Amino acid sequence: MKRLLSCEFNFDTVCVELKFSDGTIIAIDTIAVENEVADNMYQRSELDYLIYNNPIVYANLILNDNPETYLKAVTQYKPLDN
Repeated sequence: MKRLLSCEFNFDTVCVELKFSDGTIIAIDTIAVENEVADNMYQRSELDYLIYNNPIVYANLILNDNPETYLKAVTQYKPLDN
């Protein structure tokens, strides 16, 4: 891989796509990621925010970091008492 040319969310494929100068394309299936790492609606909401507002941070989180640890640190889930 060479230099990153673009990183954007593709509404048609529901993927965050990274395009590199050597022609390499990486597509991150956002639905599959949410199903794998998000435990509740707050974590899904955090991932959605990153997808739409900062896809490069989302891609870096998924490809290089630990998304489960990140989501537990930035979201707070408190079940409602019935």
